Amino acid sequence: MISKKSVFKFPHTLVDKPVMSHLVKEYGLDINILKASITPNEEGLMVLGLTGKKEEYAKAIKYLQGIGVKVEPFKHDIVRDEKRCTHCGACVVICPADSLVVDEQTKKINFVESKCIACELCLPVCPPRAMRAHY
Repeated sequence: MISKKSVFKFPHTLVDKPVMSHLVKEYGLDINILKASITPNEEGLMVLGLTGKKEEYAKAIKYLQGIGVKVEPFKHDIVRDEKRCTHCGACVVICPADSLVVDEQTKKINFVESKCIACELCLPVCPPRAMRAHY
């Protein structure tokens, strides 16, 4: 059994096709949609967690690449724009992983990237929009 998260970029010609249901029916994969941005006549982007038998997973990825889907390893980072950050602390109370912490001496907010679980809860609460998701 294999379980992987990947970024899938669909050409505009495929955004109205049942590609994901094909992965379920033909390859027996379980799909967890982590993020999706799909607009007709434009490129589609999906971040998916795929789980299934190793051989079937490999066949599914080969199928996707064969129809023009770009498959990239999942590299999801939350980044902070230091120039935009006002150290207001709004992000600190929302972070479930304690990756945003107040430095008791300077009262500035430190971002401990190694603790970040990329849940994106800090993004909408940041008033100056200093926190961003990067795929």
